[in-house]
Amino acid sequence: MARQLLVGAVSALAFAAAGAIATPAQAQNTLIIAAVATPESLDGDINLQSTQNTVVQVYEGITRYGRKKDASGKESLDSSLIEGHLAESWTVSPDGKVVTFKLRKGIKSPAGNEMTANDWVWSWDKSFAQKRTGNFIAGVSNVLPNGVKRVDDYTVAFNLDGPSSILLKAITLYTPGIFDSKVAKAQAAGDDPFATKWLLKNTAGFGPYHMSELKPGEQAVFAANPNYFGKKPYFDRVVYRMVPSGANRLTLLKASQVHMAENMTAQQLFELEKDRNVKVEYLPGRGVAAVRMNSAIKPFDDVRVRQAFNFATDKKTLISTVFGGKGEPASSYVATFIDGGLSGPEPYPYNPERAKKLLADAGYPNGVDVDLSFSDIYEWEEPTAIQMQNMLRASNIRSMPKRITGLDMRNRSAINVQDLPFFTYEDGPIVLDATYAAYLIAHSKGGVSNRTKFANVEVDDLINKARTELDRDKRNALMKTAQEIWVREAPWILTTFRMVGEAYSPRLKGYVAYPDDHERWIDLSF
Repeated sequence: MARQLLVGAVSALAFAAAGAIATPAQAQNTLIIAAVATPESLDGDINLQSTQNTVVQVYEGITRYGRKKDASGKESLDSSLIEGHLAESWTVSPDGKVVTFKLRKGIKSPAGNEMTANDWVWSWDKSFAQKRTGNFIAGVSNVLPNGVKRVDDYTVAFNLDGPSSILLKAITLYTPGIFDSKVAKAQAAGDDPFATKWLLKNTAGFGPYHMSELKPGEQAVFAANPNYFGKKPYFDRVVYRMVPSGANRLTLLKASQVHMAENMTAQQLFELEKDRNVKVEYLPGRGVAAVRMNSAIKPFDDVRVRQAFNFATDKKTLISTVFGGKGEPASSYVATFIDGGLSGPEPYPYNPERAKKLLADAGYPNGVDVDLSFSDIYEWEEPTAIQMQNMLRASNIRSMPKRITGLDMRNRSAINVQDLPFFTYEDGPIVLDATYAAYLIAHSKGGVSNRTKFANVEVDDLINKARTELDRDKRNALMKTAQEIWVREAPWILTTFRMVGEAYSPRLKGYVAYPDDHERWIDLSF
């Protein structure tokens, strides 16, 4: 009885707004998701809370990954195979500097407008002008600024400053999104020619869904695009409902009041595994849950200190205690399931005596004292900081956990600041490509996720060569060398590629893992 009252109370709290629960007539074709928050932005170039979760349902890639099935019939993406999506085909010039795409004809937005080359050019120019995520994607792919040009209504040329080994994979992404420019331009203003203010709270895509209602702090409702060019979406309607409390999201899922619950902690996932009303699936992680060391700040300006901290960390114990055994020790910043990832034995096995000797050789015979900053961005950060404090003592490292806000963590680890000496963070590529991951994390100039002032001329040179090397084997050889150097330089304490757990109703089928860790509603059905 008490449990029934609790479920009823939580359901009433979570779904008080009109229309939150589907009516009986709608129920078969309505997907209900318990989310942490309603999207603060619906523009992929302004990635705020719940942005990525929802924009991937509205804006799709020019290309897409192929798919493969395991022995059980479970589908997954094949990062070695790139297919056309919004584009039906492409050609590359002999010098590799012009990639020309033929658009798929007959693709229409919910407004009924057909996608043309004008939409592609307007959308990429928008990202160039905003100088945010899409601009980074263009830069890492060697696309020249404003280098996307119309050839005719159904042909677009991408002009590059050199051959690109990354471009075809990078444009599988939701950004730069291809917008219905007729709809967006109708909302533009003199000081906002790309309607960025309107696109924060509205959608104008060609994908399978569009947002039909937004009540910030309550819910966003998405409707199927009646003109979608692909298979017909199974769900006519998706209710993306804000349930800030993880405990409440868990209760609603267990009570079958929602079909999916986002952002469950490891402990909550363990609890849900025991419930027959819930399916829990663990997916390979592409991001390393790591502890970072800033090479520009003492004592971490000495590579021997950074190596000592690695030897002083018992990664297997961390994986067992913090991550519930759901992970494997990382050998690099590129996951082994990504083509070009570095595999092999753990590079820094737990060895306190070796750690102490390295510290002594570096001029710290009595060890070191250091604050370990952590935030609440990821639920693993605090328990990792506490475990690290205990295990580092054996190597004469006195670490003091220090909580900072998530905003502080993001700002202080940003590429233009980077004043944290020792801190927790998680980064990983949303493009399944080792060269992209290397540029993102290890490049001294372009790496927006290089949060530790890591700089190595040889590594930069290897990455730059790989970005223009179209031969897969040669490119992977360059990436292997770059990763080996980076591991020796030890800017991170490599812990684990944290597996990502998803919890949803066993009625749902068709779940496929994507590198951004967000399901696609178009894949799902009952």
